[in-house]
Amino acid sequence: MDSSSSIYCCTECGTDLNLNPAYAFPPDFYFEAGNKHSVSFSAVDSTKFTFEKEDKIRPFFETLNYWGIQRKRTKIKCCNCRRLVGHIYDDGPPLTDSPGQFHMGPSQVIPRNPRYRFKTKALRITSPTSKAA
Repeated sequence: MDSSSSIYCCTECGTDLNLNPAYAFPPDFYFEAGNKHSVSFSAVDSTKFTFEKEDKIRPFFETLNYWGIQRKRTKIKCCNCRRLVGHIYDDGPPLTDSPGQFHMGPSQVIPRNPRYRFKTKALRITSPTSKAA
């Protein structure tokens, strides 16, 4: 399937989420928070989603040498049915090319562009020709 012409819909309600494949990251692009079973975008149409802040207090691993107790991220929910479709992470491309505080990784100090990570099981991906199917 040609990903440049894909249509991404919510599996729960079938709403077109208006995700532009031009903003999709390649599937093998490395991110600190991983990208297994997900599709990541650098930008989304914010009118199609509601965003909910999430603040978890429990251990998590960010990189091999760095872990934390508190993880802050934002939930992405379908505006139509309110189903959780993904999260926003701050591990997108860096806004600067600095190695970070104590050279321990860019996510600790360097402001980074947001990455919109959608779960593949929450999306129905179709092509425009098979939309009627």
